[in-house]
Amino acid sequence: MPVALPFKIPVRLYTDTSGEIMKEFTIGPNDAGQRLDRFLAKAVPLLPASLAQKYIRIKRIKCNGKRVERDTRLQAGDVLQLYINDEFFDKPREDNAYLTVAVPKLNIVYEDENILLVDKRPGLAVHPHDGAEYGRTLIDHIQSYLYQKREWRPREENAFTPALCNRIDRNTGGIVIAAKTAEALRVMNQKIKDRELDKRYLAIVEGTPRPREGSLKGYLFKDAKNNRVYVTDTPQPGSKTCQTNYKTLASANGLSLVECELITGRTHQIRAQFAHAGHPLLGDGKYGKLDKRFDRSYQALYSYKLTFTFTTDAGALENLNGKSFQVKNVDFVEEYFPGTRI
Repeated sequence: MPVALPFKIPVRLYTDTSGEIMKEFTIGPNDAGQRLDRFLAKAVPLLPASLAQKYIRIKRIKCNGKRVERDTRLQAGDVLQLYINDEFFDKPREDNAYLTVAVPKLNIVYEDENILLVDKRPGLAVHPHDGAEYGRTLIDHIQSYLYQKREWRPREENAFTPALCNRIDRNTGGIVIAAKTAEALRVMNQKIKDRELDKRYLAIVEGTPRPREGSLKGYLFKDAKNNRVYVTDTPQPGSKTCQTNYKTLASANGLSLVECELITGRTHQIRAQFAHAGHPLLGDGKYGKLDKRFDRSYQALYSYKLTFTFTTDAGALENLNGKSFQVKNVDFVEEYFPGTRI
């Protein structure tokens, strides 16, 4: 069966004595003079450079039947033998971007056969839709992790792909839920919809909220074109109710550390509601002004605690009911409120 390549290269398929499929390329005049690693980047577009180097080292990539170095200059007529899985030869797409992640970087909070809880670092997008390149999103790292563990075999499981159950803004950190199975995704999505999860955030806001503990209520309107929201005290056409309960944990130097409980889960809810109340989040240039006294260019906001509070049957996820998971270290807490226990 011919291999689909992003450009035309003569290729033949062989089965060696072990039964493994080998792809063989013959270098033509147009590719002569290239370094091996640069040729591979074109011929096998999804293969990460680090993995290509590993394959060269362990002789899964050979030239004229012999071991070769990555900086070898290819000559016309050279024959490359590649023992590389078929999927790496596909064109880069959103659904195969996980292949470009050679070493998944995940801070795993909890894992079982159904779900994965990951502590996402600020600055990492959860999906390509957030403007990130292929292979550089949280879902890419999660799918690569499960693929390398052989828990997920995309060539054999066409019906389901591991997916996220909740999203967090690129510059917000915290716990993200990933479903490993279709059943886990269905149940978790329903539990989130029915508000059978307790999600707590930590935020640093400017000033000191009054009262120190209370509830922010209002109406939120989303401007999708400009990717921002607006909060008002009275209903507006297209707006939805929003509510955030908060508790002030500490105050110092014109800042306050608050714990927030989302009663509703609207886009940018915490950021917009505190800004509307006169206490924008530290570092939030979208809904407030950057304070030059502090070296921070993105919002101090972290989804640090998650508790499963199921009130109805959870099926395969019932073992999670009543369990709570918490991120132990939140960078901005230690930076601005050292010694504060969370």
